[in-house]
Amino acid sequence: MGNAESGDYQKRLSRIASAEQPEIERRFENMCQAKNVSKKSVGLAAFQESIGNSLPAAMSGRIFRGIQSVNVTGKTSTSGPEIGKEQFTLFLIDLLRGTAEEKSGIIIRMVADANGEQVTGRQVQQFSEDLIGALVCVLRQHNALSGWSLENTRDCDLGTRVLASQLVTQLNPSAGQTLEGPELSDASYTSAAIEDWLYKVPMVSMFLRVVVTLGLSVMKQNVELQKDIRSLVPKCRRGKHTSFLSLLDFPSVMFLNSLLPSEMQHKWRLLFSTSIHGESFSQLCGQVVDQGPSLLVLRDQDGFIFGGFAAQNWEVKPQFQGDNSCFLFTVSPRLDVYTHTGYNNHYMYLNHGQQTMPNGLGMGGQHDYFGLWIDSNFGKGHSKAKPRCTTYNSPQLSAKEEFSIDAMEVWALGELPEHVLAKTKKSILDADPEAQALLEMTGRSRQSEGLRTKAEDDDS
Repeated sequence: MGNAESGDYQKRLSRIASAEQPEIERRFENMCQAKNVSKKSVGLAAFQESIGNSLPAAMSGRIFRGIQSVNVTGKTSTSGPEIGKEQFTLFLIDLLRGTAEEKSGIIIRMVADANGEQVTGRQVQQFSEDLIGALVCVLRQHNALSGWSLENTRDCDLGTRVLASQLVTQLNPSAGQTLEGPELSDASYTSAAIEDWLYKVPMVSMFLRVVVTLGLSVMKQNVELQKDIRSLVPKCRRGKHTSFLSLLDFPSVMFLNSLLPSEMQHKWRLLFSTSIHGESFSQLCGQVVDQGPSLLVLRDQDGFIFGGFAAQNWEVKPQFQGDNSCFLFTVSPRLDVYTHTGYNNHYMYLNHGQQTMPNGLGMGGQHDYFGLWIDSNFGKGHSKAKPRCTTYNSPQLSAKEEFSIDAMEVWALGELPEHVLAKTKKSILDADPEAQALLEMTGRSRQSEGLRTKAEDDDS
C-alpha cells in the first residue's frame, strides 16, 4: 500500500467522516466492476463508463487526469494509464477538503493537455467553460435547478463562455502584473498562480465540489454540498408567468446569487417585467416599493445587459437610501460586479411626482450623473460614470451614456419581509374611512398611494 499507511495519508484521511471512507471505497469498487473485470485499478474507458451520462466526456476526462496526478507513494513517478483506490480517495479528499495549495497541483493537471508545470490562459478558459458546463449538467440531472429552466433564460452556452472569461480575468501571472484580452490568453501560469486564483475566486472550488460530488455520485449527503447548491441556485418564483423569458442566463444567475448576502440567496421572486407589466414607471414603483431587497436587470437597445443589487427596501422619497452591500453589475457583453468605494453613501434612490428633485430610480454617483439611472419618463436612462462611478467604481454600464430601455425585470430576494406580510391585512387608514377622508380634506395623502399592489402568491 506504500504511503497509504504513512502518517501523511492517515492525516489526510482524518478530513473525512468515518462513514465517508467506506462510501468512497465502494464507489471505486463499482468503477472496477464497470466492465466486469476484477482488478484494483481503473482505466479511462471504465471510469467514464461507470459515470455514464452524469458528466460530459470533456470534464470526466479532466477529472481522470486529476486523479492520475495524485502521488500516493511520495516518490517521483510518472502517471500510469490507470488509477488506484488510494489515488481516487486522496483526489476526493484534497479537492473537496484540501487547501488551495493541495487543490492547485491537481487542477493544473486537469487544465493541461499533458503533464507540465505551466498552463496558458487559453487552457484555463477552456477548463472553466468545461467546468461550468458540467456544473449545469449535474444540477439539471439531479433536479437541482430549483424552478429555473434553461428554456426560460438566455443562451446558457453564451453565459458559460462569459462567466468563464470573468473567472479567468482574476488570474495573475506574477505579483502586481495585470493582463487583459489576448495577453491574458497567451500568458503562462504556474501552480502558484493557480493557487492564488483559488484564493481570490472561491467560486472555482465551489463549482468543482458540486461537479465532483454529484458527477461521481459520492459523498452527496455532506453539509458542504447542500450549502454550495443553496449559494448557487436560488428557488425561482415566477408566479403565474410560466412563459416568462428572463434577461439573465443560468450561469449569470449562479454568479450573481453567490455574491448576495446568504440570507437572500435561497429564493428569487419575480416582481416586475416589462414583458408582463408594460413600460410604466408607476407600474415599476408599484411592484418594487416595500418588497424588500431586489435585483434589477436591464437590457438597452444595443443589447448590453446590466443592473444593480438593492440591499434594502425601496422607498419613494427624495433622499438616498440603501447600504454598502449594494452593488452594480454587467452581464453582457462582459460579466462583472462593482462594489462600494466608501466615497459616498449614494447607494439607492427612488423618487416620483416631485418638481424640485430628480424623478426616477438611480444607483450610485449623484443627481443627474448616476452610475445607473431609470428616468420616470420610462424608457430612458443613463449611466454617466466617466471615468468611474464614485459610489461603486463602475464604468459606463450601457453601450451609450444615454440609453433607451429595451427590456427590464426586477427580482425580490429572500423571504417576504414581515411588513409585506402585514400588508395583506388592511392598514389602519384602510380600515378607518374617516381617517382617510380627513387626510383627503386637508389635501394630504400617503406618498405611496396608487403605487402599492397586492403581493403575488409566493407559493405559485
